[in-house]
Amino acid sequence: MEIDLKNTAFDLDFHPSNQLVAAGLITGNLFVYRYAEDSEPQRVLRVRAHRESCRAVRFINEGRVVLTGSPDCSIVATDVETGSPVARLENSHESAVNRLVNLTETTIASGGDEGCIKVWDTRQQSCCNSFQVHNEHITDMTFEPDSMKLLGTSGDGSLSVCNLRSNKVQTKSEFSEDELLSIVIMKNGRKVICGTEGGNMLLYSWGFFKDCSDRFTAFTPNPVNALLKLDEERVIAGTDNGLISLVGILPNRIIQPIAEHSEYPVEGLAFSHDRKFLGSISHDSILKMWDIDSLIQDSGKKVAGKKFSDSDDDDMDMDTDNIPPKSSKGTKRKNNTRAHGLDTTSDFFADL
Repeated sequence: MEIDLKNTAFDLDFHPSNQLVAAGLITGNLFVYRYAEDSEPQRVLRVRAHRESCRAVRFINEGRVVLTGSPDCSIVATDVETGSPVARLENSHESAVNRLVNLTETTIASGGDEGCIKVWDTRQQSCCNSFQVHNEHITDMTFEPDSMKLLGTSGDGSLSVCNLRSNKVQTKSEFSEDELLSIVIMKNGRKVICGTEGGNMLLYSWGFFKDCSDRFTAFTPNPVNALLKLDEERVIAGTDNGLISLVGILPNRIIQPIAEHSEYPVEGLAFSHDRKFLGSISHDSILKMWDIDSLIQDSGKKVAGKKFSDSDDDDMDMDTDNIPPKSSKGTKRKNNTRAHGLDTTSDFFADL
């Protein structure tokens, strides 16, 4: 199933319970489509959410609202039924908003080009915490709810762990040679995988975040732009050469291409709420929806699997609460944009 968006999309998200998928476009538009297995997708919402590109999209409030983030420094909340703006924060970050991630029922996190991660509390209608943890733009984030840890990756080549219980940065990794672009938590919380600009996948053991315990080189030199956990031992990776691959982390250590975007860089991956479909977006301006069962069953027929080494060694030193000295490593893939307007943080979620 394919949806021609007519323009490049930077992010996508599926509704948490209905057959709706949202995409944020380079034009600043937010598109929402209704899909069904045996019919053509129908666009149900088109909104010019931002003056500049729409880089981040997330459904919140049980899918009643869509949040979007942009290089114009704003975060906008749009009502899914009416398409009307519910709230708009013009100065959410000092620079472009790159990522949005759901935390709990009443909190979300955003990441900006200035390297700052912010946590927003919808009940208090404000930013409840701000972590200025990275030197470069935030590329991806993921949340571990049991420990209340928010993990972020950055263009500065480092991984951060923010403790939302203590409201402080718990640790930060040493700087990698490459930008870290994507992140997932695997092996029932025991492993963290990061995709890099150089095509490596870095494996960290939980609690040992200072340095990676292993490095997979199967995708070199194609950047690993997107990672999506299929199960505790397999991850789906989207790379700059347009391939979507199934990767066995442990114990299989196998990589198998399962789909493609005609050599255009894959920007984002997401599952539908029932995990029936895998959604992918790319620079080819097409939102593709793949039947998961068919992809997995046919994965062995696409191409012979490629093995890679994995020593699974533990790190020598445990995390501390100290943050290593700042480094100039890492190059920005996205340009900063100056903030506009007044700071309206206090009333951002007033109507949610």
